[in-house]
Amino acid sequence: MTAGADYRIRIGAGVRERLLRNPKAFRLPALGLDLFVVRQFLDRQECAALIRLIDADRVPSTILAPIADPAYRTSESCNLAPWDETVRKVEARLTQLLDIDPERGETIQGQRYAPGQQFKPHHDFFHAGQPYWPEMERTGGQRTWTAMIFLNRPEAGGETHFPEAGLKVAPVAGNLLAWNNLDPIGEPNPLTLHEGMPVAAGVKYIITKWHRERAWTPSAMPTY
Repeated sequence: MTAGADYRIRIGAGVRERLLRNPKAFRLPALGLDLFVVRQFLDRQECAALIRLIDADRVPSTILAPIADPAYRTSESCNLAPWDETVRKVEARLTQLLDIDPERGETIQGQRYAPGQQFKPHHDFFHAGQPYWPEMERTGGQRTWTAMIFLNRPEAGGETHFPEAGLKVAPVAGNLLAWNNLDPIGEPNPLTLHEGMPVAAGVKYIITKWHRERAWTPSAMPTY
């Protein structure tokens, strides 16, 4: 077993057990994947501060691999400044929650979904057969855990849907959704397929933190 595979297995099991012991976290009944909700991870003031940061810097969202469908990802997004006080607090709290080395974490990304905007079904892990993989492998390797935090609740729609698991998670301001993108042997888990469903009314704001198997270094390539 390689060092990378050993780490993937250990971090998958380690974070799972840590969340199972957390009284504010509960595991969702998702067959074949580790999927957790942590209630009230952020308070209302913190959510509002992060929304302001997103609104100040948002641009049309990008994707790593070319997609013919122009409606595949229609949200706006931005990387949040790591030196901002609120962002620093969120980073520290995520480290305390998951116990993942901060050096393995990508920059937190903020996302905004207006009415009708969506992100169609996709995986957060990297597909090794894609042209982008050599660069992603060089800059930290495969993604392990995703941590996504809802900053508000739109008037209607905007659920995070895991079609393979048959689950939809409604946005609740301050709640965190976390899942392992890999299976128990450290390989990409196709059951983590998920989508940001279209917002029917109002606007949805979230932030997302992706973690890598090795120390992450920024790349010139856009990430999603």
